[in-house]
Amino acid sequence: MILVVDLHYKEDDSAKAVGILCEWEDKEAIEIIIEQLENVEPYVPGEFYKRELPGILKIIERVEFEKIEAIIVDGHVYVDNDKNYGLGGYLWEQLKKKTPVIGVAKRGFYSNKETVIEVIRGNSKNPLYVSAVGVDKEIAARQIQIMKGDYRIPTILKKVDSLTKSSDE
Repeated sequence: MILVVDLHYKEDDSAKAVGILCEWEDKEAIEIIIEQLENVEPYVPGEFYKRELPGILKIIERVEFEKIEAIIVDGHVYVDNDKNYGLGGYLWEQLKKKTPVIGVAKRGFYSNKETVIEVIRGNSKNPLYVSAVGVDKEIAARQIQIMKGDYRIPTILKKVDSLTKSSDE
């Protein structure tokens, strides 16, 4: 089973974190976990992970962690070719390097071209930027490539993004 996580911030200092438990080939969630977060840290350039990690860890607390094969985050594992961590890398450290983390980003960085694989899905001309730690990035990219969905963003990733932005719960 995999866990796909994402957060959405509101204009006040709150956020909504959503996790979807599913299998790689699923179009629908096995389970959806939602956490409302208050007093979220403000965004600081270069320290995005400090804002995201607490919400992601709240979601992880609610799952049977030993059953998780990998965690997919909306973002990068590395911010540069020297393998300085982005959100995914910091999550990997927080998890004591026990569970692979795959970053799926909509935009690449000029500085991390060697640490990502560009994945083209559907009829899109725009790639997803896939990075990974704890699993080979080629394997991670292949898994993202074959996930269900006819478009650039796999269906389950689109679903988690949509749920973070919905006003339900």
